[in-house]
Amino acid sequence: MLELGGIIILGILAQWVAWKFKIPAILPLILIGLLVGPFSTLFSVDGTKWIEPIWDGNKGLFPGEGLFHFVSLAIGIILFEGGLTLKRSEISKVGPVIVKLISLGSLITFIGSGVAAHYIFGLNWQISLLFAGLIIVTGPTVISPILRNIPLKKDVSAVLKWEGILIDPIGALVAVLVFEFISVGDEGGFTKQAFIEFGKIVLIGFSFGISAGYALYWFIKKKWIPHYLLNVATLSVVLLVFVESDLFAHESGLLAVVVMGMFLGNSDVPSLKELLYFKESLSVLLISILFILLAANINIEDLLLVYNWNTAILLAVVIFIIRPIGVFLSTQGSGLKFNEKLFISWVGPRGIVAAGIASLFGSKLVDRGEVGAEYITPLVFTMVLGTVLLNATTARLFAKLVGVFLTKSEGILIVGASNVSRLIGKYLNDNDRHVVLIDSNNDNIERAKAMGLDAAAANVFSDDLQNDIELSDIGYLLALTGSAEVNKYAINRFAESLGEHGAFRLVTDAEMKSNEPIPEEGLFCCTDDYLNLSEVARDYPKITELAVGNQQEYSEFMLKLNNTRESIPLFIMDDEGVLHIISSSAVKELTIKKGFKIVYLGMPLEIEVKEEETAEISE
Repeated sequence: MLELGGIIILGILAQWVAWKFKIPAILPLILIGLLVGPFSTLFSVDGTKWIEPIWDGNKGLFPGEGLFHFVSLAIGIILFEGGLTLKRSEISKVGPVIVKLISLGSLITFIGSGVAAHYIFGLNWQISLLFAGLIIVTGPTVISPILRNIPLKKDVSAVLKWEGILIDPIGALVAVLVFEFISVGDEGGFTKQAFIEFGKIVLIGFSFGISAGYALYWFIKKKWIPHYLLNVATLSVVLLVFVESDLFAHESGLLAVVVMGMFLGNSDVPSLKELLYFKESLSVLLISILFILLAANINIEDLLLVYNWNTAILLAVVIFIIRPIGVFLSTQGSGLKFNEKLFISWVGPRGIVAAGIASLFGSKLVDRGEVGAEYITPLVFTMVLGTVLLNATTARLFAKLVGVFLTKSEGILIVGASNVSRLIGKYLNDNDRHVVLIDSNNDNIERAKAMGLDAAAANVFSDDLQNDIELSDIGYLLALTGSAEVNKYAINRFAESLGEHGAFRLVTDAEMKSNEPIPEEGLFCCTDDYLNLSEVARDYPKITELAVGNQQEYSEFMLKLNNTRESIPLFIMDDEGVLHIISSSAVKELTIKKGFKIVYLGMPLEIEVKEEETAEISE
């Protein structure tokens, strides 16, 4: 009881440490596991581990095959969650660079790492290729904490983020398939029977995955599962599919749950977001337990097996040769600059799926007597620790050295994706500003996306905004919803993290009529609330630029704008093309001179028409 309770407590403590210091959770989890496992034998009186998952074959927390069964089921659940996030639309969204990275890049890593392991450690080709398949994976759980702490250009962070998400189940599938070849092959290599068994595994895995996915989708759509049972019912179906598939074709369960997750993730199943939240919470708990157990199960002898220069050479080859080759070939012909490709090459931490499957497959192959199988688990754990430690400690410095570190965040986050927000967002986007719109209304989000804008369904009352990598270059926050409470909350909650250069909101009708001064975060001319903006945007859905040459012209035109209910000033564009947000405080110190323009929404005014330039934008 003490050991089981201790594992859970230590696991959650490691997750908290990772959150506090903005590092991948896998790092403290494995270090704690090694401390209470193999390293503890150096301090304990009788030379035993403080936590021993298995000893003498049939004793310990998980006697016999218990640990392997638990690991198998836990990885199945984790991979199911990964499958839920693997969407067809995302591949087209992130573009050809990601497609090449997860295809050509994975192939280069697979072949290159296999060759390196074979010649550096002298492993046979089967074990070398299994090792190579395992280290393809760079999961989002290890990349996200690293990137959240580094302001990067949107394209760079997006490439790394989506590579990690999409390659997770792909790398797992490659490892599963290589393991199956090894499992059904004989001493002479891959026989005809091996290919037959391999085909059986693929057929059973896909059949069970798609069938179970469709069945669960149908049950949910027909509302045959009550809402309060939805999450646990889904979990039970995942476990059922894993076990049943494995009975028909040994080791096909992992493939089946990934396929099932992909099917559900690409369907219009209701409550998909709730399923993702539940599976994410469950995965955090399982990962916390799993990696302390797996690290604790390693013996000092296993670590000494890879405690040599060959391991350092293999690590260096993978990090400094194979990864850069894969990235540069995959990004050839893209719009990424050389320094951006260099940074992407540097950030390639191996993830949780790699370490978990390595421990599972390595132990099984050792029990079967496969030559060289004892190297799999310690080698992959060393690769995971080495890459995570390297990237977690040097990524920020390396970003500055190669010039991809953003010294000033110029991106703009707009809370609310109504007609007004979309018009303003489109104008800003057309003027080379990275704009992201968020809204809880899916219809507004879809309309924004149809205009070519970055938009996401999100809730400002959730902490997810602060954890979104794609908001790493955001420095301005505009709260434009119809709810005064939401606007005020957004400013108070995210001004420091997402509005470091300016956080503004619409003023309310009560604030305009009050005798109190308008709040400094008041947006635009502070004489129009959400209702006025919406009416103007509905009647005159266009944004106009008007040239002003001096302070007097600017004051006269602003007075004219403030006196009409059909035109609302938004920005000042200076003579260098830089946009300045008009607010109760933002442009007070701005000196207007020749080349400046006033940007306003609404009906074009009949003043100095010969100097006027218009940029009409409609939905």
